[in-house]
Amino acid sequence: MIKMLEKYQNYIVAAILAVMLIVSISVAFGDAAIMDEVAHIPSGYTYIKYHDYRLNPEHPPILKDLAGSPLQFLNLTFPANENFWTAEPNGQWNAGWKFIYLPENNTEALLFWSRFPIILLSLILGLVIFKWAKELFGAKAGLLALTLYAFDPNVLGHNHYVTTDLGIAAFSVFAFYFFTKCLKNPNWKMTILAGIFLGLAQLAKFSAVLLFPIFGLTLLIYIFFRKEKLKNSLWGSLKIKRLWLQKFYHYSVSFFLIIVLCFATIWFFYAANIYNMPAEKVHQLIDTQLYGGAQNLASPYLHKMADSAVLRPFAQYFTGFFMVFGRIEGGNTTYFFGQVTNQSFREYFPLVFLIKEPIPILILLLGAISIGLYFILRNNLADFPKHIWKNIKNYLDNHITETAMLLFIALYAYVSITGNLNIGFRHLFPILPFMYILISKEIIALGKRLRERTGRIYGGVVAVLLLWLVAETAFAYPNYLAYFNETIGGSKNGYKYVTDSNVDWGQDLKRLAKWVDENHVDKIRVDYFGGGDVGHYLGGKATIWHSSSGQEPGWYAISATFLQNSLYYKITEGKPDYQWLRERTPYAQVGHSILIYKIN
Repeated sequence: MIKMLEKYQNYIVAAILAVMLIVSISVAFGDAAIMDEVAHIPSGYTYIKYHDYRLNPEHPPILKDLAGSPLQFLNLTFPANENFWTAEPNGQWNAGWKFIYLPENNTEALLFWSRFPIILLSLILGLVIFKWAKELFGAKAGLLALTLYAFDPNVLGHNHYVTTDLGIAAFSVFAFYFFTKCLKNPNWKMTILAGIFLGLAQLAKFSAVLLFPIFGLTLLIYIFFRKEKLKNSLWGSLKIKRLWLQKFYHYSVSFFLIIVLCFATIWFFYAANIYNMPAEKVHQLIDTQLYGGAQNLASPYLHKMADSAVLRPFAQYFTGFFMVFGRIEGGNTTYFFGQVTNQSFREYFPLVFLIKEPIPILILLLGAISIGLYFILRNNLADFPKHIWKNIKNYLDNHITETAMLLFIALYAYVSITGNLNIGFRHLFPILPFMYILISKEIIALGKRLRERTGRIYGGVVAVLLLWLVAETAFAYPNYLAYFNETIGGSKNGYKYVTDSNVDWGQDLKRLAKWVDENHVDKIRVDYFGGGDVGHYLGGKATIWHSSSGQEPGWYAISATFLQNSLYYKITEGKPDYQWLRERTPYAQVGHSILIYKIN
């Protein structure tokens, strides 16, 4: 069986990615626009068409550029004479509502083709996960890592949206891949590729800034623990006789070039996206979109950069950088396990991870951690502390890639847990590919150590867990964004614990329209959270409703986010909330994100 997997590995990879592609396309067609797409889609379209970055400056351009590129071939109309474009400093939301639902534009084609490049990017990420895990730990590990990735409902729930979450995961992996290649073989080619892909990661999402300290720390570790002599010279490094000084100089030059190439890549992409943007628009963004300390400290320097045609791309980049971190400082309304606040919960990400990741993956993760700890202790306790330093040096020399992955997971998890923005499991996406790869390493490594009979039993257990994962994902179709595991009773109960992009981002509006038609409902009160247009899909059957609108007999369709978040405004502002609905069992659920009530 194992030999067959290795023999036909390429066919298996192709089959897995084909299933992922088909499922992703199907879900992309079925989902309405989610909230963030209202801002991201018109931004990407105008970046490519007008080379103007006045919309959505708080996110870097590359993913929006990818999404906007196919739209150039759809003969779309963009109302560039509207106030959101001519006067507002960042009229991204008004631009999105107008552009996406303009009668002259085909809304469904616009949504699908803007999403399609993100789907393709998710397939490339899957291929790289397989290739990297295979290079590190063998073909079986590659297949296992790819399976965990491709059949994780959370990945399938987000890999078809014009958002930054899948993109930052992908480009972080690409940057890591070439950076660790550069560590082991620091030649000109790998240095250039590492620098370019580090820059592309920064162009996917501003949180990729965390790659800088991780790469720097990993570099220092490798300088001091690498035993192998350098094979290539960078600017005369091999002329230095002392080995430690030779390595320090060589890697310092390499890292310096990586940073230079990283910012050159950032400059190039921003320059391409803003060269038709008037300088006064950049100044307007600096004056109106920065708050707090960033406004006082950074604004004077950003204005000076904006005055220079050469530095203006960096002015736009750093304006967005300070905008997004200002937002993190400000927090967001969060519903979490019956509580609601505009600050954050330290338990948020650990608990959301535990209820949203499929149980088979959690079991494999726990198993991988246990296996790794067991062998670390077994290899070191016998002669502790006699050879502990030698063992550490040997491990860091031979396992620098895994060390870098673990450092990144630890830092990213720490920043997420201690940060002030709790709006979704999606913010942990950058660490998931590394988790899949490290799980595959330990699970496969133990299988190789076991005797034949025990190994067959062990392999059977792993196979059952993978079949469970695949079946779980199949049964969750197409409601992947709202997926929750059985620890809380499954997806139907997710809204009772968390909201926002964990369960409800507006994806089910088209399914609500279908439900209304199938159930012959003539009038329904709708309080919808998302990027869809209620009138566009439901027409005259929908009456816009809010928690302050009171109660009356009839049908209600309430987004889970508004149902739960209304409690916050009751507490802070004394406004009416949906307590009277929360006490009821919904008549039905549409995709687990929109709750249907019938009041007699």
